[in-house]
Amino acid sequence: MSISIDYYFTPQSPWTYLGHDRFVRMASAAGAAVRVLPVDFGKIFPISGGLPLGQRAPQRQAYRLVELQRFSEHLQMPLNRQPKFFPVGGDPAARLIMAVDQHDGSTAALALAGAIFRAVWAEERDIASEQVLAEILQAAGRDPARLAQSKGPDIQQTYEAHTQQAIAAGVFGAPSYVVNGEIFWGQDRLDYLERRLARG
Repeated sequence: MSISIDYYFTPQSPWTYLGHDRFVRMASAAGAAVRVLPVDFGKIFPISGGLPLGQRAPQRQAYRLVELQRFSEHLQMPLNRQPKFFPVGGDPAARLIMAVDQHDGSTAALALAGAIFRAVWAEERDIASEQVLAEILQAAGRDPARLAQSKGPDIQQTYEAHTQQAIAAGVFGAPSYVVNGEIFWGQDRLDYLERRLARG
C-alpha cells in the first residue's frame, strides 16, 4: 500500500513556497500519495499559541528576513523577502486549490499551488485578486469554471473541515507534512521526511 502524506499549508507562506517543489519531487520519488490540505491558520494560531507576523516581536520579524534570504540563496530560488502584496489574504487561493483538487486531482492541485506560491514570492502578484487567480488558473491549463466552483459552500465546508483536522492532528505552522500522525514542521525538515518515507 502507498504511503500517504497530509500536506497542510497556507498559500501565502514563504516557507511553503521554499519547500514545495522539493516536497513534490520527494513524494513522487517515494510513490507517496499526497492529500492537499490548505488550512486557515487564522483559526489555528489562537489555539496553538502562534501569532500573525505583524504581532511577533521585532527580533523574530528581523530574524525571519535573515532566514528567508539564507534559504533563498541556498536553494537558489527567487524570493522577494518583503513582496508588494504581503500580508495578503489567502482564503480565495486556498479554496481555488481545493476546487482543482476536487475536480482534477492532487497532481493538478499541487502544480497550481506551486504557481500561486511563486506569484506571491517571486512575481509580485496579488493572490487575493480574482483576476490574478484567473490568470494563474489559465496559465496552468485548468478549466476556468474552477474559480466559480471555489466559491461554493461545499468547498468552504471542506476548507473548515481541513482546518479542524489540522487542529486535531496537532498542526501549528506551515508547511506541515504529516505521515501516520507524525508531524514534520517546516521546509527545513524535509530531510527528516525523506528518511521517514524511505522506511515506508
